[in-house]
Amino acid sequence: MRPQPRSYDVAIVGAGILGLATAYELHRRDTALRIVVVEKERAPAAHQTGHNSGVIHSGIYYRPGSEKARLCVEGRRLLLEHLVERQIPFELCGKLIVALAEDELPRLAELEERGEANGVAGVERLDERGIREVEPHARGIAALRVPAAGIVDYTVVAQRLAGELANDGVELRFRERVVDVERTRDPVRLRTTRGVVEADRAVACAGLHSDRLARLAGAPSVPRIVPFRGDYYVLRPGRSDLVRGLIYPVPDPRFPFLGIHFTRRIDGAVWLGPNAVLALAREGYRRTDLDPRDLFETLAFRGFQTLAAKYWRMGADEMVRDLRKSAFLASLRAYVPELTENDLLPGPSGVRAQAVGAHGEMLDDFAFDTIERLLNVRNAPSPAATSALALARVFADRLDALD
Repeated sequence: MRPQPRSYDVAIVGAGILGLATAYELHRRDTALRIVVVEKERAPAAHQTGHNSGVIHSGIYYRPGSEKARLCVEGRRLLLEHLVERQIPFELCGKLIVALAEDELPRLAELEERGEANGVAGVERLDERGIREVEPHARGIAALRVPAAGIVDYTVVAQRLAGELANDGVELRFRERVVDVERTRDPVRLRTTRGVVEADRAVACAGLHSDRLARLAGAPSVPRIVPFRGDYYVLRPGRSDLVRGLIYPVPDPRFPFLGIHFTRRIDGAVWLGPNAVLALAREGYRRTDLDPRDLFETLAFRGFQTLAAKYWRMGADEMVRDLRKSAFLASLRAYVPELTENDLLPGPSGVRAQAVGAHGEMLDDFAFDTIERLLNVRNAPSPAATSALALARVFADRLDALD
């Protein structure tokens, strides 16, 4: 006899910080809701949440009026309240965005204007002397000091959310992968490796596999996810005094990546990086990790082909930096000249789920769509972790509108 489908009010796919925050917000609004979180891994925060740098972003980078700008600032406020209430360690160590050359100064000025427009408090322009006062070992011709930026361990945040949800009766189902979505108006039927989950409404926070899950539900085939691996070095512990907080370059406006930077972690370690190279697998955290299906889908996608043709030179430079430690070091020494090759120890890696459009455009803002009673999160890159509690409110509002 076939097992009966399990029925819920809301089903959430993915137990990263965004999926868990969504479950938390829905439960906060209505404790009587029957909520299930379905996760293919054995624990929460297994991929993007557990492999990011742990930065609490301020909102200074994002175009005023964009979802990123609004939800990062609001999400940071909600996150800090959440951390304080639960006594989760964090630190507002501040960030320097450093210009090395005259041609970067107009972009630095634009960031300053964005910070003011987005309501980022305390942004301050520094000269060379001011840079040395904040970060004695850093060099540059000008910088923005952003005191609102900070650090936290998002894996801890996700684990605590998962624990709270489980204690409050929200069902968390690990090691259960969604393999199909049946297109019915009501209920949503998720076919998993353990049977069928039925729910009145559903949210797919599938990260690196968000486009695949969306396609199963009948959503448009684009944007597609192109995975970019980012590798870090770790600063040798005896040299951790070279970096007090966060040191970032002035970002290139053509790309959603922020460039190689210096990140002090909440445990005192300092991460150096990341670079950005094409990952050969969506969950490929090592250079040798290869998934033929993932790679074929990327290479066959016309949007990626257009993107690669346009930016092949930058891609080649990233590959060189990935393969040659000396090239990586040279990028770092532009900001902290005292670094030596011996200061750089092998570090972790992450994979960014970058949504790319049909014509090779990299989506910068958050993106989500609704197919009948299923909300698909199509693009949620950094600062999604900072913004998670604010994004969850948006998703909950969207779900409420489906009633």
